[in-house]
Amino acid sequence: MFILLLLVRIVVFALGAYLVFRACLSALRTFVLPRSAPDRFNRTTFIVVRQLFELRSKRLQTYLERDKVMELYAPVALIALLVVWLFSINLGYIAMDWAIDAQSWYVAFKISGSSLLTLGFALVDNFPTAVLVFSEATIGLILIALLIAYLPTIYAAFSRREAAVTMLEVRAGSPPSAVEMIKRYSRLKRLEQLGELWTAWEAWFVDLEESHTSLAALSFFRSPQPHRSWVIAAGAVLDGAALVRSVVDIPADSQADLCIRAGYLALRYIAAFFRISYNPNPSPDDPISVSRAEFEAALDEMAEAGVPLKVDREQAWRDFAGWRVNYDTVLLALAELTIAPPARWSSDRRLADAPATVLRWRKGHKLIETHEWIPPSNT
Repeated sequence: MFILLLLVRIVVFALGAYLVFRACLSALRTFVLPRSAPDRFNRTTFIVVRQLFELRSKRLQTYLERDKVMELYAPVALIALLVVWLFSINLGYIAMDWAIDAQSWYVAFKISGSSLLTLGFALVDNFPTAVLVFSEATIGLILIALLIAYLPTIYAAFSRREAAVTMLEVRAGSPPSAVEMIKRYSRLKRLEQLGELWTAWEAWFVDLEESHTSLAALSFFRSPQPHRSWVIAAGAVLDGAALVRSVVDIPADSQADLCIRAGYLALRYIAAFFRISYNPNPSPDDPISVSRAEFEAALDEMAEAGVPLKVDREQAWRDFAGWRVNYDTVLLALAELTIAPPARWSSDRRLADAPATVLRWRKGHKLIETHEWIPPSNT
């Protein structure tokens, strides 16, 4: 009987230690590790909290109503993640305290809770339990300190992101549109100065990739204004650069090429973190979600506004599609995942053959000012 009880205590202690280790590792990956690292605690917590928010948002009919509900999603999920860590650590130490010396689970619970919250009302009188008490109190304090240090970091990255998104509204309208941006630059006689914009947004995309993979929760922090979104801003700039390179009759600027490449790489890395599948090597002839009719309508709109356009529209379409195919899938998937506001050529449509990550959240949601894009058959 003694041997059996000893084995049970050893197993319980090992399970408790493993749970504490996993919780601490999750916190380390989230707060300290300067790279993207998928984590089960993090992923499960955000999914569960998202499902709770979806119960409400699925019943709403307008985007503004959904935005009002989802604005709290990322902050609540972050706090919930801290609670999950603390609960897991508490549970793990309860198991270890009981396995070492506690006479009952209730006593183990008091010792663990008192230690984790540094309340100090549960006294211990043996060395092994004292070691557990001090280690648990240390972990609890470190977690709180890391969260306090983490919040300024995440809000600094958020502020950098939103400064560029807000500035784009001046240049590309609200919601931002690539066509509107080109028209405004043409009206101001500044088309040949677009290189400055491409340079600034190349740097923005680089910062976006770094911050939104190492601080993944940032992807779900919504803009201060409901009609803004980092996803549709990225789409407008990428489409703008693609249109300028393919249809606008001005001297070629390789900076636009660099901006597009920085953009689609950033969106792909972020999409990969959320397990959104995409074709890493698409063919220029692969179908895109923007139809030829929409492209022609955009050209007519720019021509009417006095934008100098290339004569060969057939070649212009092939060039534009060849650029767009690099980011088409990830742009639409991220727009749907983050519930971005309706915007031209990005969140105003859905992928019919959407990745599983996106399909998980699509169920039960009605389209708002969107249409579903179905790629043409290959046969």
